Amino acid sequence: MVQKFRKKIIAGNWKMNKSVAEAEDLASGIRRALAEVADVDVVLCPPFTATKVVGDIIADTAIKLGAQNMHWEGYGAYTGEVCAAMLRDLYCHYVILGHSERRMYFHETDEVVNRKIKAALEGNLIPIVCVGETQEEREAEQTEEVVGRQLRNGLVDLSGDLKKLVIAYEPVWAIGTGLTASPQQAQDVHAFIRGVLQEVFDEDTAQSIRIQYGGSMKPANAVELLAQPDIDGGLIGGAALDARSFTEIVQAAQ
Repeated sequence: MVQKFRKKIIAGNWKMNKSVAEAEDLASGIRRALAEVADVDVVLCPPFTATKVVGDIIADTAIKLGAQNMHWEGYGAYTGEVCAAMLRDLYCHYVILGHSERRMYFHETDEVVNRKIKAALEGNLIPIVCVGETQEEREAEQTEEVVGRQLRNGLVDLSGDLKKLVIAYEPVWAIGTGLTASPQQAQDVHAFIRGVLQEVFDEDTAQSIRIQYGGSMKPANAVELLAQPDIDGGLIGGAALDARSFTEIVQAAQ
């Protein structure tokens, strides 16, 4: 089996942080450093309130805009939600789906995530699909069981250009805790994920889909993590809230 070339992808998930003014400052700093980067896909996912201002700042650069969530319906009486067409109207290219915080705090199931993935693909958005286990599940040696279930249920009955999908492995125990999976631990799960993708789709698709690591990647550990053969980028949380640290992670991916 020949490993395909997969362009690295670094996405910043700003979560519920940054006022519009703060988001403008952060996006401007990232633009100054990364506007011309072409050998790594760079994605910014600000809070919804700052989506337009960030999109305007990066509009004529190689940096792409993403959203942190969306509803599976096209339009309708869903107070507080946004749909794929609304995100496309703001020139979003990506959308994060199934993040552990959505699963944990808002009780999103694999089936809900699956509906959102289908809607994103139909709406011409690229889903960044998050999977990962808790500390308790890892200690019980259930990592593959949990991640495999999330993938098989979340990716069922999809259509479209599935090679554009992005998977983010985010061990829940390493998000915002300062803990990080070792490069070998992360690689082992990424390799397992690629095997499940081959089972769900086919070998060519599995080798084309990019898999990000999403557990406290920072400048100090980015080079070693990104050197692993199945780690194709990072979904960055805390380190994405500072232009310098985010830039250094992107540079580590080059």
